Amino acid sequence: MSFWFTVIRQVGRNLRMTWGSQIMTLLTVSLSVLIFAFFYLIYTNMLHFGDKLGNDLSLIVYLEEEPVPEMQQQLISKIKAFDDVEEIRFISRAQAYQRFASQLGKNQDVLNDIPKDFLPPSIEVVPMKNLRSLNQVKLFSAYLARLPGTTKVQYGQDWVERFYYFTKLLSIIVLLSGTLLILTTIFMVAYTIRLTILGRQAELELLKLVGATNNYIRTPFLLEGLFQGILGSSLGIASLFVLFQWIKLHFSGPGFLNLFEFSFFSPMVGLTIIGVSILLCTLGSYSTMQKFLRI
Repeated sequence: MSFWFTVIRQVGRNLRMTWGSQIMTLLTVSLSVLIFAFFYLIYTNMLHFGDKLGNDLSLIVYLEEEPVPEMQQQLISKIKAFDDVEEIRFISRAQAYQRFASQLGKNQDVLNDIPKDFLPPSIEVVPMKNLRSLNQVKLFSAYLARLPGTTKVQYGQDWVERFYYFTKLLSIIVLLSGTLLILTTIFMVAYTIRLTILGRQAELELLKLVGATNNYIRTPFLLEGLFQGILGSSLGIASLFVLFQWIKLHFSGPGFLNLFEFSFFSPMVGLTIIGVSILLCTLGSYSTMQKFLRI
């Protein structure tokens, strides 16, 4: 018990001796965690939105004429020849008109002077979930465009492509911010511990001469890196949570952001980020001790 009491007192002394660099290290670790967690939070929410988008994805094949039952069976066979699909729905001109009228709601009267067969017949193809990558959807769309009687294939190409490219860009940003977190955390903690060691080198050598064990001398520096990891990462995650709640409070309601259902990290993800940050800070402290602590 007296060992840990003495060690913690030494940690407090080290923090007071280098309080300026300690604060800078704390802020750097917090900012690095905040940047990484911010982009990772956006990335995970975009993935969730992408899954939801994929569940609603369908390819609409517009036809020149309504296919007769025999032709429908041939088209179904040709579509399934590419790969299995979840559902194939044939939409007649009348059904397309009814859908359009229901979407107009109270404004249906604008269709009074328009023929009920002005909309083309179509086929709605819902692909399997394992066939919903961007490249596969493109290949499937090109295949459907070659079906007999097809005039056009739509699946919201421009929007879907932009979404997938944006998600890919986010993954690169998350990777870069994670690298930034690793480098800055290890470097800043190592630099701060180095200053502490150099400032107390003579005292540490004296402690060794009077019989202090290696564990007694090394443990305060390891705990110093550990505390930096705990405080810095917790502050970064807490800051992100406050920012997240502020955005939800001020941007809730009708609008573009309300189209997305954003959610914060699960407790397990938050604890994992904090745990990795603690490990990196401790690693930075340990690497500096191995290099500069000569006992």
